[in-house]
Amino acid sequence: MTDEQEWVRPSGVWATAVGVARVRALETERENALFRDPLARAFAAAGGLWPSSPPPADEAARRRRLGVAFSIVIRTKFLDDLLREASASGIRQVVLLGAGMDSRAFRMDWPEGTRLFEVDTAVPLDFKSSVLCQERAVARCERITVPVDLREDWPRALAAAGHDPGAPTVWIAEGLLIYLPEDAVELLLARIGARSAPGSRMGLTLGSRGVIERFGADAAPGSAASLWVSEMPDDPVEWLAGHGWEASSHTLRERAAAYGRPLGTQPQGEERPGGLISAVRR
Repeated sequence: MTDEQEWVRPSGVWATAVGVARVRALETERENALFRDPLARAFAAAGGLWPSSPPPADEAARRRRLGVAFSIVIRTKFLDDLLREASASGIRQVVLLGAGMDSRAFRMDWPEGTRLFEVDTAVPLDFKSSVLCQERAVARCERITVPVDLREDWPRALAAAGHDPGAPTVWIAEGLLIYLPEDAVELLLARIGARSAPGSRMGLTLGSRGVIERFGADAAPGSAASLWVSEMPDDPVEWLAGHGWEASSHTLRERAAAYGRPLGTQPQGEERPGGLISAVRR
């Protein structure tokens, strides 16, 4: 198998990042797009999902795909805004956990002195690097990749890459926690907390209660929904308070309405997956 053939066959959890890129590319082409991601199309094409992807097997699967795509668009906008607010507050360290095909280092405007760390395994980071090189993309901040599995000692790798736990950090875990079992989520938050100075911020996306039963139970093998294993706790604000964070919880429906993209404009059906969390370290 050649390198080129390998790149067009992403597999495992990280392969869902290419699907996320496709959703962002489609949103970018909308006249009233909530964000613009010029690199998303290149990531999707390199992963074999552009200009089209395999059609869903049935109507229920089509509705699930639309629901997941809608959640990706809203959460992207939500976290973009959170990052801008964190930068405006003076934070100059950004850590993207499970960075996937995130292109915020390239598509957002960053204050001088910003250092953005992308933490993910080597395979997606290498895939991403090949696309970025092909596109001749230039980061708008200091971008540092940290190739490490989040199930391993990633804090040590992050420290070796230059992260300063004494300075505030904004942490982003987008579309990540739903793939981790509960004990791994708790460990991840404990590790984040140990490296978060007062004033640090965090943006999380969580699977809403019952989302696995509604979306994942009969999902096609290998699809993103088939890999989901965890949902948000009953009270995410109280849960994060126990980890030392002052949090606010938002639903996709609330944020979609605020962004002028109310849920009613989407195909009717199941509630869309995902909760949106912003938090501050006190």
